[in-house]
Amino acid sequence: MILCDFHTHSDNSFDAESSVDEMCRAAISRGISAIAITDHCEAPYINLGENCEFGSFDRQIPKSVKDALAAKKKYEGKLKVLCGVELGEPMHDPEQTAHALKYADFDFILASVHNLRNRDDFYYMDYSKVDVDEILAEYFSELAETASFEHFDSLSHLTYPLRYIFERTGVFPDLTKHMSQIENIFNILIKNKKALEINVSGLYQPVKTTLPHQELINLFHSMGGEYVTIGTDAHIADRVGVGIEKGILAAKNAGFKHYSVYEKHNPILIEIE
Repeated sequence: MILCDFHTHSDNSFDAESSVDEMCRAAISRGISAIAITDHCEAPYINLGENCEFGSFDRQIPKSVKDALAAKKKYEGKLKVLCGVELGEPMHDPEQTAHALKYADFDFILASVHNLRNRDDFYYMDYSKVDVDEILAEYFSELAETASFEHFDSLSHLTYPLRYIFERTGVFPDLTKHMSQIENIFNILIKNKKALEINVSGLYQPVKTTLPHQELINLFHSMGGEYVTIGTDAHIADRVGVGIEKGILAAKNAGFKHYSVYEKHNPILIEIE
């Protein structure tokens, strides 16, 4: 089985620990064939520079790209290293998003939503003081906007808020009332030939499921979804590649015959055996 990890964060992300070189060496040790370095770039905060709580993306992303290109050369023949970015909230500030897209000629762009307009990151929310269904309705609405964005390849961790909601409340939200919104997101991805990410990080958190979970991966396939990417969301070298096989199995169980990796935004299909 060919294993590729297409969501990783190096120490060029504010919340990650390991260097690109350390991430790559870990990937090789675990039999990973290809890795995408997808450091965080939260579009609405770019113009804050070093005053941003996340650090300066004008500094971090070019450094991430430089490190990835150096690793690509260093590990040629042992590991395919792709230059990527996780572009957060691209619809919140189009001018800053356009700025982010000029950082490099990326191979791969993950699009994500970590916080709603004028709200804290889902990580920081107090779910005892908000209407969870209202928050999720807002989230899936913003995610539909993001799915319509032209300049990305895969939509990251569709059910991102659920891992924190479950962790804080012990309750897995009922998504049935949001299914029409989720189906709309999937229809947009399918129409625009974009990928859905199977993020395996949730398997090792209290929620104990991929993001999104199996039923939604099944739905994406049944609606005509063509492309899925698989990533660990590793923020430390010890997590690189961990669970990729389970992500591939989730894709297989949904009916996918391939998962995708990207080079210069072109999907390359990896057969699922």
